[in-house]
Amino acid sequence: MVAAASLELAPEPGEQRMLLRVTWKEYVLLRDLLDGPTPRMTYRKGVLELMSPSVEHELWKKNIARLVELYAHVLGIDLYGYGSTTFRKEAEERGCEPDECYVVGKELREIPDIVLEVIHTNPLVDKLDVYAGLRVPEVWVFKNGKFTVHVLDDAEHVYRVVAKSAHLPQIDLDLVATHALRRDLPKALRDLEATIRKK
Repeated sequence: MVAAASLELAPEPGEQRMLLRVTWKEYVLLRDLLDGPTPRMTYRKGVLELMSPSVEHELWKKNIARLVELYAHVLGIDLYGYGSTTFRKEAEERGCEPDECYVVGKELREIPDIVLEVIHTNPLVDKLDVYAGLRVPEVWVFKNGKFTVHVLDDAEHVYRVVAKSAHLPQIDLDLVATHALRRDLPKALRDLEATIRKK
């Protein structure tokens, strides 16, 4: 009698990143051909980063999105989310898909008011420089369980770190961060809503 064989499944791959040197036209062609959630692309002046997000990365970004959206809903803020929409400007040779993006009080026209970047592994391309080239007014970076808010200095085309969001100052990002890494998101959402309503 032959014993039944079993196959071990390979572990789920973590986040992976790579750089390619490509022209603007090659970037646009690749982005259009590979339209979808993965791989994520960031393009900056001839350099293209491809990133395959890990399970943790996607969990954190989804948790943050749901928490921020709940926060805005409870406070009655008209927040419109556009997920990982591709934004690009040929004149600046910049293009990317944020983890999440939002506009406040209106629909998206060209560029979002706020971009969320979750950093699970360090990017190979300077994303803040990419967003500055796209003229995104505000970038929230979530790294090591904390938010850093970057607001664009239009005169110098660089970001300055500020204490709170210019577009959503009512949202306590420290409070959102305390719930963002939780694996019990339904309870985290209920806890956050209860805390907001007590304020």
